[in-house]
Amino acid sequence: METPPLQHLIVGSNRRDIAVLGRAGAAPGLFWLSGYASDMNGTKATALDAYAAGRGLACTRFDYSGHGQSGGDFLDATISDWLEEATAVFERFATAPQIVVGSSMGGWIALLLAAGLRRRGDPLAGLVLIAPAVDMTKALMWDRYPKKAQAELRRTGVYRRSGEASDPARGHDFVTLKLIEDGARHLFGDRLIETGCPVHILHGTRDDAVPWQLSTALVSRLASDDVVLTLVKDGDHRLSRPEDIERLIAAVAAISDQ
Repeated sequence: METPPLQHLIVGSNRRDIAVLGRAGAAPGLFWLSGYASDMNGTKATALDAYAAGRGLACTRFDYSGHGQSGGDFLDATISDWLEEATAVFERFATAPQIVVGSSMGGWIALLLAAGLRRRGDPLAGLVLIAPAVDMTKALMWDRYPKKAQAELRRTGVYRRSGEASDPARGHDFVTLKLIEDGARHLFGDRLIETGCPVHILHGTRDDAVPWQLSTALVSRLASDDVVLTLVKDGDHRLSRPEDIERLIAAVAAISDQ
């Protein structure tokens, strides 16, 4: 399988250089949204691209600013920035209809993108969400941090999180107060979410980063959409094992073949 040529898109008033891999092909195209501190060359993203290549489908991947091959400072970036980048790449490289596949934070951004497209009368063909970290900056960061961490964030503006960081040199093991405060602008909270398309959610019950119960709650808020929730009993947060990739591809194929 030949990798598409790397392309670049300049986004925002501060001209962030966003790296994009866009594979030409038939509809429905596939549009990948990575998780926090992840990039477009991860196991799930490359498997999705390989599936698209094998089926002759279009597929678009990109790195958020401060991630992977894109420019920008991770510690300066916000949910608003990453949503702006997702929207810009989608509008430049993705030709409707599209199935958007979002992992972890990418699931939250996917829902924000879908809601925006629906409001302007341009709904997606479908959504596949892998352990979606909806309202991550509040539900999974601020609300779960101990008081000491919250105080450190207020005092210094940054907090070093525990756990694995994909690229410590770029600051991926830090969370900023700027990120959390900006994230408040994009919270869905308890309100209903209307995407205007079928949704398939995959979530491991051994996920220690995004509790699977958040996905069951999400299903109830997608009241007007056709939703399938698959709980993987022995699955972790990454869901990157061969059997997990098979589930991901099957979910994409089910929507693609509708």
